[in-house]
Formats: sequence, C-alpha cells, structure tokens
Amino acid sequence: MTQYKGLLFDKDGTLIDFMASWLPLIHEASKKMAGGDEQTAAEMLAATGYDAEQDIILGGSVLAAASNREIAEHWAPFIKRPLDDALVDELNTIFQQGSTEHSVPVTDLGELFDQFRARGLKLGIATSDSEQGIHCSLGRFNVLDKLDFICGYDTGHGIKPGAGMVKGFCAETGLKAEEVIVVGDNLHDIEMARNAEAGMAIGVLTGTSSAQLLGEHADHVLNNINEIPALLDRLQ
Repeated sequence: MTQYKGLLFDKDGTLIDFMASWLPLIHEASKKMAGGDEQTAAEMLAATGYDAEQDIILGGSVLAAASNREIAEHWAPFIKRPLDDALVDELNTIFQQGSTEHSVPVTDLGELFDQFRARGLKLGIATSDSEQGIHCSLGRFNVLDKLDFICGYDTGHGIKPGAGMVKGFCAETGLKAEEVIVVGDNLHDIEMARNAEAGMAIGVLTGTSSAQLLGEHADHVLNNINEIPALLDRLQ
C-alpha cells in the first residue's frame, strides 16, 4: 500500500465553505464590475453559473471552478471592456478585499493542520484563486505558516485541471506524485489529481458538487476535511 506523505488542498469549497463565503462576494464583485448596474450584474452572474432561483453557484460552472482571469474573460463582454491585465487586476483586487471579510472556514483549520503535521504530512494549497487571494482568505485562520506550498492560478504552475500544481507541490516537497493526496470539491480538482497521477483524489461536499458526481470520479467522498484523519487511519 502506498505510504501517503502529502495533502494538497483546493481552497474554496474545501478549506473555505463555498456558498457561505462566495455567494455574497460574487454579488459584490459583479455589481462593482458592472459599475452598479444591477441588471448587467445579474446577466454576468447568470452567464457564469449563478442560479438565482436556487440562490446557488452551480457545480462545474465558471464561478465554481475557473480562475479569476477566466471569470474576467466571461464578464468582459457584458461591461464592454477588453480582457487585459487591468481588468484581471481589478477583479483580483475585488475578490482579495472581499475574501478577507467574507471567508468562512469549514473547521478550525489551524488545529486540523496541526494534526496532519503531527502525522508527518506535507501540506499545500492549489487554488484557482490568485496567490494573493490565498493570503487574504486564510490569513486570519492560523494556517499559512503550516503550509509547505502555496499555489494560485497566477503562481506559475498552470491552471486546473492541468497537472502543474501537483508537480509544483512535489518539486517543493520532494514527494512523488503517488505519495500525494489531492483534496477538492470540484471535478477540476479530481481531474488535476488524475492528470498528475497523484496517489489519491478525495472529494468533499463543502463546495458546489454533489456526492453522486464526485463519487463517479473521486476515490473517496467525505462530508468535509474533518473526516480525513479517520480515512487515513482506515487506510493504514
């Protein structure tokens, strides 16, 4: 049996409760990008995965899985602006400032990460948010100093579902891909794990994907990351 030595986490929907954190933030961001025009903002959200009737972000949608640059690319036509660095930087700034206020962790991340470190596990984050967004979202939750690797879409290891973020984690920690467990709430996370030939892919239900959908692709599906220690005990 493989001896797992590293955990690579997605951020939003995995460490951060997706709906509690991102629903208020996407409303705020779309309205700001639309210059306060609520109709345009509503159209932007509808086009990228917000279901107004259910008040949820749909699994697999742009808002659920894409990078900030990709969101900006989809929103640009609605506000009649070109997709350029200025537009992406503006959206990054809105998300970074808002995530500091709106982020809701799924558990006491510092305490749980201490448990993982006590097991000798290397820890990393691989997110479709920006690298600075990681610091904004998680900076007040006593977790950043416990990480061996921090990677956003703009860090230089590519984007999901490519294998680059897993490979970057391995390069930073000296681990082999088969020793790494990838944990995420979205199929992009599971596909990233498969593309990198990671040892295991765990899906969690604190994001936008259903148990049925994740169960068709992940090795294990858990309610949340608090269940990982018990899973590791069973696998030993």
